[in-house]
Amino acid sequence: MSDQLTQLVLWWGSHKLPLGHWVDSGVNYMLDKHGNIFDSFGFLIHSFSGAIESGLVSLPVWLMISIFVALGLWRVGLRFALFTLLSLLLIDNTHFWDQTVITLGLTFSSTLISLAFGIPLGIWAARNRTVSTIVRPALDLMQTMPAFVYLIPAAMFFGLGRVPGILATVVFAMPPAVRLTALGIRQVNNEIVEAGLAFGCKPGQLLLKVQIPNAMPSIMAGINQTIMMALSMVIIASMVGAGGLGNDVLASIQRLDIGLGVESGLAVVLLAIILDRITESFGIDPQQSRVTPFARLMNKLKGVTG
Repeated sequence: MSDQLTQLVLWWGSHKLPLGHWVDSGVNYMLDKHGNIFDSFGFLIHSFSGAIESGLVSLPVWLMISIFVALGLWRVGLRFALFTLLSLLLIDNTHFWDQTVITLGLTFSSTLISLAFGIPLGIWAARNRTVSTIVRPALDLMQTMPAFVYLIPAAMFFGLGRVPGILATVVFAMPPAVRLTALGIRQVNNEIVEAGLAFGCKPGQLLLKVQIPNAMPSIMAGINQTIMMALSMVIIASMVGAGGLGNDVLASIQRLDIGLGVESGLAVVLLAIILDRITESFGIDPQQSRVTPFARLMNKLKGVTG
């Protein structure tokens, strides 16, 4: 028995599983047999992201800054609105505005696609144990696989440019939306669910009117994390020609240009802070959130007009 075990160990050590060859063969087979499907899908993603990017690029700088400052004032407060104003003016002054808008467009496109698939999948996983069992290891793989690895199959299927960058970003950024949506649905108080059933709610009504509203803080936290992960991956996606600030970050590494690296990196940091604080505010429980000066002013105006 020990000799057979020894031979088995020696055989295992001397034979390598051709895992990489299997993956290459599978990818080449899909490209040969279904290349037109990937081309159509890539065209759809390119058109969708291009429309978002064109819409953002067409906005004047002052209007874009005004929108973000207004959102910061409404959702967070006066000090954050001033920080947003100074940050965006600094980005414009350092001549990184166009790249920042492109990065913002890529982030929005990737986030919308991630949420379109992630939130329904999270709801399904929360309501079906079998789906949850299947989805969990897939999400573990998506979160732990090095981000650069996603770029290889994406570039093979869709070439270089915006599309592989967005799809790699979707794979990287979707898990938080799925996990936190499922967690929020599961954590809804059973008494609230039973009360909804007692009032005659059907499964769809129970989901839309009871479970999702009560799970909204967790869902919004998932959206916030998806945006942050999408922004970080969009920078890496510049390696396959996605564009935006990632091109400048990559160029600074290739040239060892610390000035360019600091300027482009600072633009990424400021954009991330602005998006993080604004989206985070939507997930705060209204009973725990403080009233901003803007909200107090609006309440006073309502009192005067009322």
